[in-house]
Amino acid sequence: MKKKIGNQNVLYPTPVSIVGALVNGKANFINIAHVGILNAGAPHLISLGMGKIHHTNAGIRENKTFSVNILSQNQMVEMDYVGMVSGSKTDKSGVFETFVGELKTAPIIQNCPLSMECRLYDIYELKTHDVFIGEIVATYADEAVLSDGKVDLAKVKPLLFDMASKKYWSLGSAVGSCWSVGKQYKKL
Repeated sequence: MKKKIGNQNVLYPTPVSIVGALVNGKANFINIAHVGILNAGAPHLISLGMGKIHHTNAGIRENKTFSVNILSQNQMVEMDYVGMVSGSKTDKSGVFETFVGELKTAPIIQNCPLSMECRLYDIYELKTHDVFIGEIVATYADEAVLSDGKVDLAKVKPLLFDMASKKYWSLGSAVGSCWSVGKQYKKL
């Protein structure tokens, strides 16, 4: 029997990402786990749910660009650090080696497995949060995490975030093939 546990969001774990934006001309980074895929076709849109208090928000609004970077487990210390301190008080521009891509105003982390360079598409304003909608302009992958030209999550070793336990988790192994295992249903 199911027990009612209130109105908790139980969509965790979610992948941890580092959002990069130029704020007053300086690269700034923040650890954000509330990132979502809005559609799989063109334009490729993603969402970032970010508290209005975050320093990075001003840079996204100012430049209308940002990056979303997926770090590996071996980068957990840096990843956690940029989420613990505010760019309004701490210069985080030296935490990661960066480059800029096509948009020229979105700092992208060089030494991480995956990065997406995004153009601001829209902003949905809530009382306490900004939901930034970004259009992916370019995706960058470290060649070491590719298998046959495709991202191999086993090689990426992404970190996952769980709000309830306030812990980072690792990704397990693949357990089935999408749009395939369900074919067995009629045979049960």
